[in-house]
Amino acid sequence: MSVIAEENVRGGSVFKEINADDEDSQPTEIESLCMNCYQNGMTRILLTKIPFFKEIIISSFTCPNCSWSNTEIQSAGRIQDQGITYTLNVKSKQDMNREVVKADSATTRIPELDFEIPPYTQKGSLSTIEGLLDRAVAGLEQDQPLRNETAPEVAVKISEFIDKLKKLKEGESGFTLVIDDPSGNSFVENPFAPQKDEALSFCNYTRTPQQDAQLGIKAEDEEEEEKPSNDIDTMRNEVLTFNTNCPECNAPASTNMKLVQIPHFKEVIIMATNCDDCGHRTNEVKSGGATEELGTKITLHLTDVSDMSRDLLKSETCSILIPELEFELGMAAVGGKFTTLEGILKDIKDLIVSKNPFTCGDSSTSDRTEKLKLFGQKIDKIMAGDMDVHIVLDDPAGNSYLQNIYAPDPDPEMTTEKYTRTFEQNEDLGLNDMKTEGYQE
Repeated sequence: MSVIAEENVRGGSVFKEINADDEDSQPTEIESLCMNCYQNGMTRILLTKIPFFKEIIISSFTCPNCSWSNTEIQSAGRIQDQGITYTLNVKSKQDMNREVVKADSATTRIPELDFEIPPYTQKGSLSTIEGLLDRAVAGLEQDQPLRNETAPEVAVKISEFIDKLKKLKEGESGFTLVIDDPSGNSFVENPFAPQKDEALSFCNYTRTPQQDAQLGIKAEDEEEEEKPSNDIDTMRNEVLTFNTNCPECNAPASTNMKLVQIPHFKEVIIMATNCDDCGHRTNEVKSGGATEELGTKITLHLTDVSDMSRDLLKSETCSILIPELEFELGMAAVGGKFTTLEGILKDIKDLIVSKNPFTCGDSSTSDRTEKLKLFGQKIDKIMAGDMDVHIVLDDPAGNSYLQNIYAPDPDPEMTTEKYTRTFEQNEDLGLNDMKTEGYQE
């Protein structure tokens, strides 16, 4: 992903390409009008990456004439397919240092204080938990002198509330921070990555029509188009193609879709997108059937390097665990894939180590870099067959698969467990509110 910014050079214009993968990338400076004193100031723009998140654009404006300054962040990508809600239990002073990307469409809540910052009342920001509280306190204190003159009772109540926020910032008591962003472009840091953070949880959800309207997404035409043939045999024997946009450069691209039968399992839909403009390629696998009545947990004991060639289908609802490394990859982190066991381990290594900007440049720390490199070396040992580990595929929807090379006989090194989903798992899959019988009543 690149952004073309304009620099003024001796009355002319030079276009400079900014790339988030460039370790030596410097902010681009643009002379801009100050909206406070209406004289010229300087805007600095930098495209950067947030680890385990995505690319963002950070802009900062300063005016040397009136000393007014302003900072803002914008997502460098598109609006995501689903909204996201982060819930963080802040228990210690260290939690106040977590990085937070808050888009302007996000709602921030602290339930213990019944406090809420509505969407579009603040510009997007890259800050910390402490910075969010400081910004909230500064916003409430801004008009306090006027309130003391016009509404003293209101001013007293707001002062008491400001004191509560300051106590939370000092770590005198724990609280819950909720960030709800329909655009899916907000983020809360997990300092324990790649391990799971017990204090932080997130869930994706489908936006309502009202939220789509707030984001400026055009509603789909309600008029029904001519329906293509839905003959299953026809779909099995042909590759369907439909137009879409590239997720990297947003240029027009085409996606191919094919229905495939996996032996001893079920039918799946394989989707592949190829962009002719930037060369980006991606593939995704979705289940061709319904959600199973029971969840599936597959555990494989790796005893030989030949296990790396086993076919593996990971649905978007499946999480991957390696107990010996205390590692857990949550659902939707890699997406749906039809690959081999070696292929999924390479994807995990690329996600955690190779494509992590915190392992190089000014953002890196020696402890974090060494920790991630050690994790990558352990993944290499697993792929080489030099480490005795178990691979666990846990799919509440029951739509994941790991090849049994002894089929139709049982595999002595692999166990498959069916289990009843919890209420929370059904909630994540959207099954609790789904009504399939008598829905017309």
